[in-house]
Amino acid sequence: MRPIKINPVRGIPHGAVINIADNSGARSLRVISVKGFKSRTRQLGCAGVADLVTGSVVTGDLEMRHKVVQAVIIRQKKEYARPDGMRVSFEDNAAVIIKDVRLGTPKGTVVKGPVAKEVALRWSQVGKLASILL
Repeated sequence: MRPIKINPVRGIPHGAVINIADNSGARSLRVISVKGFKSRTRQLGCAGVADLVTGSVVTGDLEMRHKVVQAVIIRQKKEYARPDGMRVSFEDNAAVIIKDVRLGTPKGTVVKGPVAKEVALRWSQVGKLASILL
């Protein structure tokens, strides 16, 4: 992970179920916590594009279900603005499961669907697997 300042609107709340967009064996993930989220007391964390989240696999292969994994948000439905003034929103909320957080290597070998440009800047290994960058 590179320390790149990205300030998108955080559109994925704590407890949300999001799609997994790789071939790691998981299909959906429930967000447990967001790394680096700071707020006032008792406020639940929210995640945005390129954020690292911890989640529990809800549906997928039998060996992946009910496991707690790290994932990076690659798409969000909530519209957010880029510094150049362009507004971006995607069709769904999606994430990619990360095998090694320090290196940022994804568990799968294929990323399905488009990936936000901010993700490729912060997580270069995920950006290499993306077929479409928006």
